[in-house]
Amino acid sequence: MYEYGIDFAGVDAIDIHTHVEVDSHGHSATDDVLSAATQQYFKLGSSRGFTVDALAEHYRERNIAAVVFTIDAQTATGHPPNSVEEIALGAERNNDILIPFGTVDPWTFQRAVRRVRSLVDEYGVKGFKFHPSMQAFEPNDRRFYPIYAAIAEAGVPALFHTGQTGLGAGLPGGYRIKLRYSDPMLLDDVAADFPELTIVMAHPAVPWVDSQIAIATHKANVYLDLSGWSPKYFPPQLVHAANRQLKTKVLFGSDFPFIEADRWRRDFDTLDMDPAAVPLIFKENAMRVLGVAAVPRA
Repeated sequence: MYEYGIDFAGVDAIDIHTHVEVDSHGHSATDDVLSAATQQYFKLGSSRGFTVDALAEHYRERNIAAVVFTIDAQTATGHPPNSVEEIALGAERNNDILIPFGTVDPWTFQRAVRRVRSLVDEYGVKGFKFHPSMQAFEPNDRRFYPIYAAIAEAGVPALFHTGQTGLGAGLPGGYRIKLRYSDPMLLDDVAADFPELTIVMAHPAVPWVDSQIAIATHKANVYLDLSGWSPKYFPPQLVHAANRQLKTKVLFGSDFPFIEADRWRRDFDTLDMDPAAVPLIFKENAMRVLGVAAVPRA
């Protein structure tokens, strides 16, 4: 079972948002049509095919710890995910640099609740990833609340995609992927109803960035990650908030392989950031979300 082996005092940063897109059998997280469209949209190269071990080496070379996950959207898409267990076991092999998150299909209801518990208890996952648009569910639908209760009971965070998505972009009907499911205002209900649950809103939530800022400011248990966008395209109000009222609430995330950490960091360096906010964004806020302390390894 996974246990932290990361020297949190020694790593330069924590990337809270990386995808493992393929497993050791070559099974992709998305079907062929969506995979091809996503690769074209993001102009991806060979990094999309990184296995968990290759991703670990990529991040180890950069001295960046990385949260790794996939998305289980089988009910909505008909496509089974790549193996969550394989990601967790791969993170266990590479526990000096990787942090595994689980995923559950919310439409399986009580089975999802049981799976939350088994992924935590048997595999040691440290959080859960949801993509409401991809999984085709409204996060504030109370039918899914037992899943959040199980995650809160486990004491790990839940990370939700928010805003527009590159998945399905450019395809007819967006490949039936609906953006409204990823309106962050739906998470305001969840945050209010589960104050003990740490929630991370993933990505600058275009076109709802102002709502996202308001929620993260209002709810002590809500954070947001900055993945999925080059920082040079961040909405100005988000940069302003990250320098001020949200400096303890925003997290570095790349969205690897869709955006690589090297590019993200280069573009972030061009922003006019308060120097005091930078270490918070790159590592300290993520440590608080993950519930870890910077204790050097012996």
